[in-house]
Amino acid sequence: MLTNEIMYKAMVDKDPSYEGIFFSCVKTTGIFCRPTCTARKPKVENVEFLKTSGEAIQKGYRPCKVCSPLEKKGETPAYIREILDRLNADPTTKIKDYDLLQQGIDPVRIRRWFLKNHGITFQGYQRMFRINSAFKRIQKGETVTAVAFDSGYESLSGFADSYKAIVGASPALSKNKRIINIARLETPLGTMLACAVDDGICLLEFTERKMLETELRALSRLLNANLVQGEHVHFHTLRRQLEEYFNGSRQVFTVPLCMPGTAFQQSVWELLCTVPFGEVRSYKQQAIALERPDACRAVAGANGMNRISILVPCHRVIGEDGSLTGYGGGIWRKQWLLDHEKKNRR
Repeated sequence: MLTNEIMYKAMVDKDPSYEGIFFSCVKTTGIFCRPTCTARKPKVENVEFLKTSGEAIQKGYRPCKVCSPLEKKGETPAYIREILDRLNADPTTKIKDYDLLQQGIDPVRIRRWFLKNHGITFQGYQRMFRINSAFKRIQKGETVTAVAFDSGYESLSGFADSYKAIVGASPALSKNKRIINIARLETPLGTMLACAVDDGICLLEFTERKMLETELRALSRLLNANLVQGEHVHFHTLRRQLEEYFNGSRQVFTVPLCMPGTAFQQSVWELLCTVPFGEVRSYKQQAIALERPDACRAVAGANGMNRISILVPCHRVIGEDGSLTGYGGGIWRKQWLLDHEKKNRR
């Protein structure tokens, strides 16, 4: 139960786990903020807490210019989305600093954004994207020479060096190599990272999940593949189905999934997929369904190791006493997802 005391403490602590749960409206200034706003904190008697930005606007509050509460937290800026769309349409495109300046875009600003959100520079991202496309063409039987020069490389040696550094094998020896494609997706609950291989979607997580780097390393090891920025046909299906899910028109996902893990983990994840939209199960019920009634802790542990949020609905499993318990994406997201499904269940 959220009280004013709990929300005020969350606001003072700038607690990110309350993002999306409430907005703090300052009566003395007439502005409203997200819980993590870095602006100076008002006295508790001068704050009104509301659930939605719509309520705040209807009451006459203006959005804070410091924390921009009307924007999706972590959302990719429009000018970067346009650049990413260009690269997706033609992975061989080379966008240089000069090209950015011609468009009135500061190259330093883009470099910082890619370093923060992808851990590499914009030029590094472009190289990975080109090599990903080259990898797929070589896998389909195209010659290394043709692919190298089509990808914008001026020499075969330069192409081979970049290719080996990213794919982990030379172009000629990569026929049996795999790569895991990575892409960012924007959702009403924040930015997510998706991974796909030909077998299906193998990861879908919120970008601030603490275990994300550990999950990516484990996935790379389990699939014996390198992680490379790039598009995949499964991402197109995933984006469409997630949009339908969030607008309330989709209850079941059909995009293929790839869930490497132990036999027990896979049994837990497969059972999760049978929990109907808008319903919940306890860890105890899940353990009984698996004919392992004494394995509640193990079931909870496997639940926590699920790498495919929302599609494999671990948010639908709660404590036996009705508590939401842990959720890698944050308890507030779990509550939002459950409320969303309850409201849209047919």
